[in-house]
Amino acid sequence: MSALTFPLFPLGTVLFPDGVLPLQIFEVRYLDMISRCIADGTPFGVVLLTEGGEVRTPEGQERFVQGGTLAAVQETTASAPGLLQVLCRGASRFRILSSERRPNGLWMATTELMEDDRTIAVPSELQGAADALDRVLAQLHDVPQERWPVLPPFKLDDCGWVANRWCDLLPLPNSEKQSLLMLDNPVIRLELMHDLLEEHGYITS
Repeated sequence: MSALTFPLFPLGTVLFPDGVLPLQIFEVRYLDMISRCIADGTPFGVVLLTEGGEVRTPEGQERFVQGGTLAAVQETTASAPGLLQVLCRGASRFRILSSERRPNGLWMATTELMEDDRTIAVPSELQGAADALDRVLAQLHDVPQERWPVLPPFKLDDCGWVANRWCDLLPLPNSEKQSLLMLDNPVIRLELMHDLLEEHGYITS
């Protein structure tokens, strides 16, 4: 697979494919990045920060994991001068081959895309995780759609989609979410989430 180069947005969160990512942009480097992504119809990469902050400081040193998820810009709203509200959606995962920070502070990375999860039906022994997610999603009808943490189409019969949505919703440590993100097998990811759901009483065996 050929290498791709795109800008990075290191954040204190883990984005999963099909996940929802609302952002409030005010730094010049990211305002410019979003403008270019919109103009060119291209995504940027979201990676988990391991050192430093989301906002650049003179003495700050940003370090981040070497794998993440592409984010596609879905909506933007200029709520005030120099302030942009952005709604993004997760796409393919990637591994970083090399990265460099430009003089304006924006990170650029050369990457290889990971294979998207294969569509695999939820096995009967893991159906409890899908059923519990269905109950959670049913409660969204009373919430304005712009505040939904999960957006349609809902794929409750797909292992990877169900596992990823629970990764979005549960308050797991970011290091654990990152490990789950980079797993190649969506069935194993769902098995691990099913165990967590049982442990915390979301489902009963």
